[in-house]
Amino acid sequence: MKRVTGLGGICFKCKNPEMIKDWYSKHLGIPMDSYGTSFEWRQSDDPDKKGYTAWSTFKEDTKYLEPSKKDFMINYRVDNLEWLVEELKKEGVEVLDNIESFEYGKFVHILDPENNKIELWEANDIEYDKIVEARTK
Repeated sequence: MKRVTGLGGICFKCKNPEMIKDWYSKHLGIPMDSYGTSFEWRQSDDPDKKGYTAWSTFKEDTKYLEPSKKDFMINYRVDNLEWLVEELKKEGVEVLDNIESFEYGKFVHILDPENNKIELWEANDIEYDKIVEARTK
């Protein structure tokens, strides 16, 4: 079974998240909302299906990226989060929390050998699409 299917997003710390989002919007033409942005793409095996990659800023004092000391976190998309978490546990990978479910998908966090926090996301792109549409209106 495939483990990671793509890049789900990137989160990073900054001193002034609103100013950074404004800068990226003005200079790079990236449309922003209060969360950042979501880049839409099409799935290669089914071009009628949308997928998303999120881009989010966090205040530099956020605790969300802990226990990592890094200023960023990468989110990877996966197909079957429950199966993958069980496999990772068998392989000795540190799983930081329990799987959380939301209407737009399931999430869990792990650490790599250098204590970089990684977010794994089993996306529900149909529901995520509704959220993105509502945020852009």
